[in-house]
Amino acid sequence: MSVNIAENLNLIRSDIPKEITLVAVSKTKPVSLLQEAYDAGQRIFGENKIQEMVEKWERMPKDIKWHMIGHLQSNKVKYIVGFVELIHAVDSLKLLKTIEKEAAKKNVIVDCLLQIHIAQEETKFGFSKEELLQILDSQVYKELKNIRITGLMGMATNTTDNKQVEKEFLSLKKLFDTIRDKYFLQKKEFQYLSMGMSGDYKIAINSGSNMVRVGSAIFGVRNYTKS
Repeated sequence: MSVNIAENLNLIRSDIPKEITLVAVSKTKPVSLLQEAYDAGQRIFGENKIQEMVEKWERMPKDIKWHMIGHLQSNKVKYIVGFVELIHAVDSLKLLKTIEKEAAKKNVIVDCLLQIHIAQEETKFGFSKEELLQILDSQVYKELKNIRITGLMGMATNTTDNKQVEKEFLSLKKLFDTIRDKYFLQKKEFQYLSMGMSGDYKIAINSGSNMVRVGSAIFGVRNYTKS
């Protein structure tokens, strides 16, 4: 069954406020489908595998903003620093230090979101609230020169219980407001709350999200073979 990507994008755009940043999650999708989304006006794409992102970056137009949305291994950071627009899932101090080191080598500043664990599943990554506060108070964080923290990111529990999902999103919005007021009051770059995917982005937006990561609602659910 063919997917009308332009139509899907227009439907989503008409459904969300203009100030919401839409990240098209293009992982596992072939370049031909990304090009369709690009031709329909989409400029922000989210990938979760480094090699795949690099391959697509090489083949796609250079005005695309690439977001790394998946769990990022420290030893892969060097491959994307220099062209990645935003790293969504900084979930450890080790990763933070590695991004800083690789960004310093290339004399660039990398925008990052700190991932917060809000779901009930233990398999999901992210800092606890306590760990987040420890990091923001740490000397290591204060000495970062090549990383700019631009917000927080979180993934809700994979459940049909919308009340549970809403509760988790609202807890992250509350934490975002608290952190912004305490640590980032003079830093306008701290502005993004990335939460919400194809199945729950409407709940996320109603809970305060201003960046949503939408894949299957744009590209369809089939796992396409790469081309």
